[in-house]
Parts: sequence; structure tokens; C-alpha cells
Amino acid sequence: MKKFGKLCVITDTVIQKKYNHVELAEMAVKGGADIIQLRDKIMPAAELIDIAVKIKKICDKNNVIFIINDRTDAALISDADGVHLGKEDIPVNDARKLLGKYKIIGATAHSLNEALKAERNGADYIGFGHIYQTHSKIKNTKPKGISELRKVCNTVKIPVFPIGGINAGNAKEVMKAGAYGIAVIGSVVKSRSPGKAVKELRKLIYG
Repeated sequence: MKKFGKLCVITDTVIQKKYNHVELAEMAVKGGADIIQLRDKIMPAAELIDIAVKIKKICDKNNVIFIINDRTDAALISDADGVHLGKEDIPVNDARKLLGKYKIIGATAHSLNEALKAERNGADYIGFGHIYQTHSKIKNTKPKGISELRKVCNTVKIPVFPIGGINAGNAKEVMKAGAYGIAVIGSVVKSRSPGKAVKELRKLIYG
């Protein structure tokens, strides 16, 4: 397994239309992203796999981890470094059977109990959120906030990547709460210069 870095950039072509997934991945990698996560909820499988293969090449060239959101099948076929799973996806332990012990499996958690369950089931890291108000996804629940994040970080033993409304103005605050790293969507993909936005976030979290 490749070593985890702290900055995960998630590609998105719904909240912005200026760049495609491959372009976003290229800019994020140039800016210093440690992990690229390909996220597309509506794209047909064949197209997603094609894009995944292209992004995998970019990531491999630069020793960056490549994760696919939700789709264990696409992760398997494209030989991605791993998959990130939500509540509606296949369980972590089943994904492990398919992908093997060397692939990275991340799991979304919205509470301490969910984070502990994901850890017990063999997740390699937790995506915890949403921390702040976010416009990248429609949310029916209140932001979790820093105190909830701190609780999760202090309890689980695997890396925690907070997500949701994280930007240059609050990245240091989430790191101080004990987060291993951060996962970002809107603050990078909607910025005028995604590469510059990544550079700025990298400076903040690595100090």
C-alpha cells in the first residue's frame, strides 16, 4: 500500500462544468494533492472506467494515491489504489474480499458510532463530515462541527479525513482538532485556479 498523504482532492463535474475529471486531477496533482478521489454518481460504468484509467496513469506518474468513490467494480477494473464507500455502497469487509488486503478502503462516517463500526470492519481511513456548511452535496443534517470531529479523531485509531465546507480559512482549525488530513471538493474544483487552491491548502496543512 502506498503511504497516505494528508491532502485529498475529490473531483466533481456537477457543482462546476468548467473542467472535466481528468483536467481536475491533473491540476490537483500539479498543485501537490496527495490523494485524488474520482467522484461521479451519474456517469455510466464504461465511461467512468475509461476516465479512471486515465487518472490512474497521472497519479502513478506522480506517486499520488488514486481512489474511486462508491464503485468497487471500477476500482477493481482500473486497478485504482482503492475505493471510498458510503452507507449505500457494499460493506467494507465485502469490498476487502474483492480488492484484497493491499488496496485502500475508506468509509464515510457521520457519527462516532459509524466511525467505530467502519474501523471494526477493516476500513483504512474514515471520511467524517460534513464539518461545516457545504454546497457540494445536498445535506439534510446539521454540520458536525469541530467538537464532534475531535471526538472521532481521539477515539478511532485509523486516519480521519474531515470533509464538508473545508477551505483555506478553516483547514488549520480541522487539523488542530486531530484530523490526519483533509478532503476537499468545492474549495478546489470551483476555484478560479484549482492548482493554486491545492498549493495553498497544502501549505496550511503541512505548515
